[in-house]
Amino acid sequence: MLEQKDFPLINVHIPYQGEIEGTDQFIPFDQVEANLGKLPADKSARLVLYCRSGHMSVIAARALVKRGYTDVWNLDGGMIAWEQAGYPLRQRGR
Repeated sequence: MLEQKDFPLINVHIPYQGEIEGTDQFIPFDQVEANLGKLPADKSARLVLYCRSGHMSVIAARALVKRGYTDVWNLDGGMIAWEQAGYPLRQRGR
């Protein structure tokens, strides 16, 4: 999906513990509803969320679905699974 990326990739993990290359935004999982203005106005637009383990991004995804978003994806297993699959994480400034 990242090779033909046509969606915002959003890191919702707090505190910051790295990121996946191509991340567009950082919105704390417990503040997604307060930051709807940073998301596409089109509620059918695809959104992909992730966190460290998948727990925080599930909470954020559920909140977005409650707000009417219909194409919300969650990276199963989060950054932990990403690294276990052999993909790197970036740190800010690197």
